[in-house]
Amino acid sequence: MKTITVLGAGLVGSAIIKDLAVDFQVIAVDASDAALARLAGTPNVTAARADLSDPAEVTRVIAAADLVVCAVPGFMGFATLKTIIEAEKNVVDISFFPEDPFELDTLAKEKGVTAVVDCGVAPGLCNIIAGYVDARLDRTDEYVCYVGGLPKARTLPYQYKAVFSPIDVLEEYTRPARLVSHGKIVTRPALSEVEQLDFPGVGTLEAFNTDGLRSLIKTLDAPFMKEKTMRYPGHADLMRTFRDTGFFNTEPMEIDGQSVRPLDVTAKLLFKQWKLQPGEEDFTLMRVILRGEKDGERVTYTYDLFDTFDPETGIHSMARTTGYTATIIARQVLAGMFTERGICPPEFVGRTAGCFAHLLTEYTRRNISVSEKIA
Repeated sequence: MKTITVLGAGLVGSAIIKDLAVDFQVIAVDASDAALARLAGTPNVTAARADLSDPAEVTRVIAAADLVVCAVPGFMGFATLKTIIEAEKNVVDISFFPEDPFELDTLAKEKGVTAVVDCGVAPGLCNIIAGYVDARLDRTDEYVCYVGGLPKARTLPYQYKAVFSPIDVLEEYTRPARLVSHGKIVTRPALSEVEQLDFPGVGTLEAFNTDGLRSLIKTLDAPFMKEKTMRYPGHADLMRTFRDTGFFNTEPMEIDGQSVRPLDVTAKLLFKQWKLQPGEEDFTLMRVILRGEKDGERVTYTYDLFDTFDPETGIHSMARTTGYTATIIARQVLAGMFTERGICPPEFVGRTAGCFAHLLTEYTRRNISVSEKIA
């Protein structure tokens, strides 16, 4: 039985670990004893405590791995991925770090490593869809992604809960959003250009610009592209107030002789408010639209994902959709379905024959619904 090392055992990481342990020996690594304790008794799982900010520790815990899944927070992601590649280990990464992953492309190719990055739901599944559709069109003109993970119960004032690091969530509210318009990269403020969309069974949500295109800016030749994050109406206005007041600032400030970053304090406070509790239900909603031309005809592909909290396993929807995308792609890499070397954003997987169909089959096995409409 092959061995997979998973770096990070939080709510998403633990979902990844449990899913992979069905077929593989899994080494679960985290700095938190509490996180590792929650995995106690899981068949085929061995817990290992390690400081994943230390490259030597990362190298040590992945030594026996046939593949690594990197689920560390975004601020640690790039350095951790570099260490994994230097150790010549194939890797699937969901850390969503701010740096350009292609800076590691030469290194990954020199080491003969397959490194699938941004392999969650968005980025992740949306990129896979983009690669799959683009390979079938003669020309792709437009790509749009609307995505949101939300609590089923709306509770004021935030109307929001998260299953991953609040600092990573706050990045969506501060990092300038890169879009493509008329073939040129343009930048808009995060939380800008709010629009409302209606979804059956969910109601009205608001969508605002976020910096989610990432690798697609380089790999998808479409003159119009954008990603928007969805929340319950009113959330964007509240987060703009927080941002403009300075609560998300990263520059240290002096308070009673102590140097603190406002962002760190804000994240610490918000985590208590935003943490999904055991049994608290959430859902994930995503709509991906691609328009283009095939055989001289205009065509539009629309994909809708809708997933909810799983009461049987207690796994939240955002952990399911993010984590299971990573575990399915990890299986494809280990099975030789996807073998491209270097830094591989998910759209490379989508354009590879058989991978998207296999992904949808595996989603169905996990009760994740993705619909397709072609018009």
